Amino acid sequence: MLTLDDHLDFDPARGEDFFAALPAKPAVCLIELKKSSAQPLFIRTQDLRRRLQRLLGPQDPTSKRLNLRDIAVGVRYRITASAFEQTLAYYQQAKALFPSRYIDMLKIRPPAVLKVNLRNAYPRCYATRKISVHANGEPSGGIYYGPFPSRKSADAFAEHVLDLFKVRRCQIKIRRDPSFPGCIYSEMKMCLAPCFAGCTKEEYDIEVQRLVAFLETGGASLRESLELERNRASEELDFEKASVLHKKLDKLDDALRVQPELPRRLQDLNAVILQRGVADQSICVYEVRAGKIAEPLELSFVTLAGEPRSAEQLLREHIENSSAARDADLSEHLWLLARWFYSNPRQGEIFFRGNAWPYRRMMRACARLLAPPDAASAGPRDSGPAKDGGEREKSS
Repeated sequence: MLTLDDHLDFDPARGEDFFAALPAKPAVCLIELKKSSAQPLFIRTQDLRRRLQRLLGPQDPTSKRLNLRDIAVGVRYRITASAFEQTLAYYQQAKALFPSRYIDMLKIRPPAVLKVNLRNAYPRCYATRKISVHANGEPSGGIYYGPFPSRKSADAFAEHVLDLFKVRRCQIKIRRDPSFPGCIYSEMKMCLAPCFAGCTKEEYDIEVQRLVAFLETGGASLRESLELERNRASEELDFEKASVLHKKLDKLDDALRVQPELPRRLQDLNAVILQRGVADQSICVYEVRAGKIAEPLELSFVTLAGEPRSAEQLLREHIENSSAARDADLSEHLWLLARWFYSNPRQGEIFFRGNAWPYRRMMRACARLLAPPDAASAGPRDSGPAKDGGEREKSS
């Protein structure tokens, strides 16, 4: 847990010394009150000194602004170097201090994901904000893919993807009644129509598995099969079929163009987020495993200058020996991740794991984050994280 590691007692008679001791930096802060029965005030701010001067300074009798000068006894706080660290620290502390109301304090709303509900005999793919989990905290009941920036974004991507498959979109209970008229999608040959027994259960299951494979591979499974079919048709001089398959590939590209970069199958959502640290020339490394954010590693490049091990070696050891945050709430951690990733502007950098972790690119990103603002903007810039996250000198 990101702790509130600094403390100051508050005495109104020595207010000037108290405020002078506070850093004028971003922080999360707990204001402790005299009465043990009174709930302390927990805040986050971009300037700790200025915010506490408003809350604990001499009260203006003409102002209705909240003032705790007469009832505060001290403050516990944590200086934060990035918006990501501040949100994570505020979340962790609020959940521990105010378990009954931290969700309202942070306005947490589970992010939108796509779900293929495998508990249903005839699964469909749809957007949802509800993620069922096992007792061990792992997703259950189907395949989840996300998180998306909004429900609208998830629905839009789902519409494009479902145009590539013949999986049902209706929400009716499937009775396999031959007298049932079917829906518009079955009439347009865009659904296998299990509602009126237009396919066997085995045929429908195969189509669902094709959809699941598409989501698990980011579209690579479908692209590979379509390209093989198209090349085979061309070799057999069946140019009409090759043309149809080429159009399907174009349709696949259109679907992938509306896909945000972050969404993945939740079990495969593995990444490393790099942020500036509070200490001079330091980087905080936040690992994401299966959508859950682990406790950070702080890399101090000042200290490492005299160490026999390199920063890259320490980073490798930390990532390869770390484990997932088992007790973390998956939905809440996805909210934290999505909130940061889709923010604009977004501070820090993220790297996804593919066949291997891109350690060299992470080290170059550390140099960019630690560079002075003018040097960072003037120098050559490595592009954003590649889709496969592999060890490459050039990004895709």
